[in-house]
Amino acid sequence: MQPGDLRVALFSGNYNYVRDGPTQALNLLVGHLLERGAAVRVYSPTTDTPAFPPTGDLVDVPALPMIGGRGEYKVARGLPPAVRRDLAAFAPNLVHLSAPDILGHRAITWARRRGIARVASLHTRFETYPRYYGLGFVEPLIVRLLTRFYNRVDQVMTPGRSMADLIRGWGVTTPTSIWSRGVDHARFNPDRRSTEWRRGLGIGDGEVAIGFLGRVVLEKGLDIFADVSRLLTARGVRHRVLVIGEGPAQAWLAERVPDAAFAGFQRGDDLGRAVASMDVFFNPSVTETFGNVTLEAMAAGVPVVAARATGAVDLIEDGVNGFLVPPRDVAAYADAIQQLVEHGTRRTAAGAAGHAKAQDYRWEPVNEAVVQTYLSVMARRAGTS
Repeated sequence: MQPGDLRVALFSGNYNYVRDGPTQALNLLVGHLLERGAAVRVYSPTTDTPAFPPTGDLVDVPALPMIGGRGEYKVARGLPPAVRRDLAAFAPNLVHLSAPDILGHRAITWARRRGIARVASLHTRFETYPRYYGLGFVEPLIVRLLTRFYNRVDQVMTPGRSMADLIRGWGVTTPTSIWSRGVDHARFNPDRRSTEWRRGLGIGDGEVAIGFLGRVVLEKGLDIFADVSRLLTARGVRHRVLVIGEGPAQAWLAERVPDAAFAGFQRGDDLGRAVASMDVFFNPSVTETFGNVTLEAMAAGVPVVAARATGAVDLIEDGVNGFLVPPRDVAAYADAIQQLVEHGTRRTAAGAAGHAKAQDYRWEPVNEAVVQTYLSVMARRAGTS
């Protein structure tokens, strides 16, 4: 089988109505598949006001707003008859599941009953979300559901070895392979740094900007971020928090870090400028499977302080291009950031090391690995390898 023989039905809980790391990765993948001659059809909830145009053919799946104050995301209600008819007409020979939601579960069942190959990719650690909303007691149940989901496919693609090890620990026995992530090196590089842009946000030339990058939501570790900033202030460590992004917890964070500079949502080359204008990137999130934002900061020559968790441990060499810290150790985070704030040469060296490592992450070979995984799964099911 060749790439042009593939007919891929991709299922996503969010393909283009909210811009985030997973949606950008999925759209880039679809673009690569189309370039390789594969036929692709995407099934996802949609909105009248998408964040960006979709790559490829997108079929709307009816959905309801997510509860819990996260109505910007949608939850599909399953596979209604109209979607099933569209699937039958498209006649996929491989189904790719990108989220373990209701839509993903129904799609797996649909494919299993028809003997169609099934591949799943991991993008978010959903099992960690409840702990940020006072519902940590349901985490074991979610892990069991996730384990069942990933054991019903032919292959699981994880963004790094740390996630593969994690799901193995849960009891997932399905073969795994790596679908890493790339970065746009023309956009994210040290030359994008702008002192003038920083000044426009009120960040002094002598202040070290501690950056947050991403959706401003509680599950990104905002409580730890705020506590660390307050501790640095109490220690007399001169710094400014620079928040790049928007989200429902923005007012919450602004109340706890009142002197933070909020740059808002940035896109394109403006985003590259914003990231390069940080001095330290602080990522206390434990919900990442890879950490696209961490890689973007590295490519921009910014040293990283991150939680010792999945994603970050695949990217950060502790003490070389940044620091890895126990996830909720506020004092240890403050110690690491203080070292980088107070020692400019160490900060510069760590940023340069991260920039060098990021050069290995490029989208074309990363997405070609997915094509080869698809072909391997098809060959295995056909008994030819």
